[in-house]
Amino acid sequence: MSALTHRAAAALAGRRVWLCDLDGTLVDSAPAHEAAFRTALAEISPGSLGSFDYGAHAGTATRQVVRELGVDPALAERVAGRKQRLYRAYVRDGAVAVLPGARRLLGLLAERGHAAYLVTSASRDSATGVLRACALAGYFRGVLTADDVPYSKPDPRLYRQACLTWAVDPADAVVLEDSAHGVASAVGAGLLTLQVHGDAPADGAVPVRDLGEIVSLLEAEAGPVG
Repeated sequence: MSALTHRAAAALAGRRVWLCDLDGTLVDSAPAHEAAFRTALAEISPGSLGSFDYGAHAGTATRQVVRELGVDPALAERVAGRKQRLYRAYVRDGAVAVLPGARRLLGLLAERGHAAYLVTSASRDSATGVLRACALAGYFRGVLTADDVPYSKPDPRLYRQACLTWAVDPADAVVLEDSAHGVASAVGAGLLTLQVHGDAPADGAVPVRDLGEIVSLLEAEAGPVG
């Protein structure tokens, strides 16, 4: 077991509440998000397309991305709405896939009696569509989206609100994130954070290779179920 794996195992010990991100963490949605953004910008605000880099905005709410791109305020709502409609159509067409290990991890958390909640900067309709299309909805006791709060990642108030909403003791919780924005939100809220699928380690997070490694850590902690 590597030093990082030891660190992750020690961090997880005794924690029974999981606050999980969705996009890039449990599902591979980046290509669909990027395609939706590019099409919406090309149709409505083509001048903003040249500066668009989806990777720099991963984990951020759609309307915040549109603001950060400097889209004309008179066009911003049209761009955001068009992007969301396109993305939801891609989801319905099967363009978003569950990442390897996600179902096993969520199933294992349920088997162990751990509580899993979803904390996402996606809109409620988009998040619900993904959960439905990927058959993941039944794993979560609650879902917090960009429609439920006036701020999104990397603002730490999103995860603070999640803890308040579900009466979660931060000392009993672990956050599962992939993007730097998501990690910043969780770490800023004082929460233990595991980072998966990150291109580069984000400050304050415990890096893990993939979801399968987390499954192995949990199985080693308490032994196999059954």
